[in-house]
Amino acid sequence: MRRIGSWFGGRAEAPPPAPAPAAEAPAWLRHAAWNTKVMGSAIARQFYAAGLAGAKVAPQPHPRLARLTGRLARQADMESAWAHHWCGRLGMVPLYHRKVWEECFVAQALWEAGMLAPRRKALGFAVGRELLPALLAGAGAEVLATDLDMEDDRARVWNKTGQHASAADALFHPHLVPRADFDARVRLRAVDMNHIPGELRGGGFDCLWSVCSLEHLGSLQAGMDFVVAAMDCLRPGGIAVHTTEFNVEPEGPTIESGATVLYQRRHLDSLGDRLAAAGHMMAPVDYAPGDGVLDRFIDLPPYMDAQGGHPVPDAPHLRLSFGEHVVTSVGFIVKAGGAAGG
Repeated sequence: MRRIGSWFGGRAEAPPPAPAPAAEAPAWLRHAAWNTKVMGSAIARQFYAAGLAGAKVAPQPHPRLARLTGRLARQADMESAWAHHWCGRLGMVPLYHRKVWEECFVAQALWEAGMLAPRRKALGFAVGRELLPALLAGAGAEVLATDLDMEDDRARVWNKTGQHASAADALFHPHLVPRADFDARVRLRAVDMNHIPGELRGGGFDCLWSVCSLEHLGSLQAGMDFVVAAMDCLRPGGIAVHTTEFNVEPEGPTIESGATVLYQRRHLDSLGDRLAAAGHMMAPVDYAPGDGVLDRFIDLPPYMDAQGGHPVPDAPHLRLSFGEHVVTSVGFIVKAGGAAGG
């Protein structure tokens, strides 16, 4: 099974803004950050040794009903049977890492909605090198995977870190789908999430998803506009599943524009109201932070070394410091209502 590192297909978080380059930070501050990672790693390894998560987790051959609604990434999820099933099926180690959680959340939500099935039509946005297109295709669904055009300047940033899909082959994973089935069921198309082509907005898809992408569209408003516009792609009753960056402070300042923005509860509540006005229904979002010790652990930079791995192995990464903000991942689910186009 694979660990999080340079292989991971989703959009990794952008490096958080720092007041000064690491080399210019006081030695005591660098040591404190390093000590934080070491202590977090020690705690996580105790849980891994106990078989609560990690490589020693017993295989879960069948998916488990969790009745997911929206929620924050939490320690208890990575210790749950439903997440262990998807980690095993996707070929991931169930680490205390929000990027592992995001893929599991989307897979579980789509499965509970009956979308991992033959003849379903699925649409993925900013897929990078995700495992989800192959997972859906292996279950019999037809998948249109989309990402930025390679000529787009924004795509070059992701391409440098191996997180952009320039060809469908980047989405093929033989442990999830036979080659012939993949070739028959998966197509890749260049799409800018800020400008979804009209021909995709005719209500022809049963489900759609995006993993940690809508926060990279330039502003909080642009990301919410995308979520609403994407609902036009779904048939009535279709399901949209998204994950994004979440500032755990419900009020106060956040990052509203730029390469990476941070949503707060008030923004998602407003988005839910906007979707409802368009005839759709966002599932309730559980904003409880979790009561595990790792739900209160805040990872500090650096988050990756030069090789794309973790500077301290097994350091938990459910929460992280992003400049002055504490950030985690949030997932939410929207059901399309009415006629196509809301």
